[in-house]
Amino acid sequence: MPAFDATALIQVLIGGIGNGAVYGLVGLGFSLIYRSTGAVNFAQGEWVMLAGMAAAAGFTARWPLPVAAAAALVLVAAVGVLSYQIGVRRLRDPAPLLVTMVSIGIAIFTKGVVMVTLGKNPNGYPGVFGDALVRMGAVSVPAQTLIVIAACLAFVAALHLLFARSRIGLALRASAADADAAALVGIPVRRMVMFSFALAAAAGAVAGLVVTPLTLISYDQGTMLGFKGFSAAMLGGIASPLGAVAGGIVLGALEAVSSYQISSRFKDAVAFILFLLVLFARPHGLFGRRTGERV
Repeated sequence: MPAFDATALIQVLIGGIGNGAVYGLVGLGFSLIYRSTGAVNFAQGEWVMLAGMAAAAGFTARWPLPVAAAAALVLVAAVGVLSYQIGVRRLRDPAPLLVTMVSIGIAIFTKGVVMVTLGKNPNGYPGVFGDALVRMGAVSVPAQTLIVIAACLAFVAALHLLFARSRIGLALRASAADADAAALVGIPVRRMVMFSFALAAAAGAVAGLVVTPLTLISYDQGTMLGFKGFSAAMLGGIASPLGAVAGGIVLGALEAVSSYQISSRFKDAVAFILFLLVLFARPHGLFGRRTGERV
């Protein structure tokens, strides 16, 4: 175990919060679809990977980086909509377990398509500020890490405004709270569920776009990113979008501290251990609420 160094620990912790912001965005996607369907979308991690790979392919083809990123975001959001229209909406009985199984098929299909069309080799692109460092006293942090955190906060703020201030946001909340009652008052519930898939895919795309400059992305990374995001959602409370984001930040910070204080070999194990602890001790998450049903 290294000697205690407050400066190094703060630097590592900020990096962990940056990783946690990515997990939080992925977990936010899990939460959005869980609230609208009751299912767990295991394609969420593949949407993160698809955004990074698509943007990297566009950049390699000499597209301007903003254009490549915007095209990747639109592509992944469209994939989210198609996943609902083709894989979920046509189900006769869209029970949560069945939707979850369909999402596994979507994940496998997406990974295969990316492998065939975009290749197996890791790819990436530079960050907006390249390898620039931001100095905060004695602490130096990559500028891209701060962009990751800012992107997470901006997306969460935009989502909050959507839910709190817009008619479509209120319709989404009503559909998630009680689909039957929402349908009775004229809310197009299926359209709201489709929009939830688009939002979840967009959250994954933003995560993929901001994390790729920090680490190269490849076709097989979606599974681990999805698992980290699912662990973040379970830690914070999968029924709570803000809880999922908070869970991701907690997970990233714990990963960073354990990697620094113990060993980097335990980094991925932290997510698995937290996942098991939450399942056993607090299944509704640290920030979620226990729900009951009257009989």
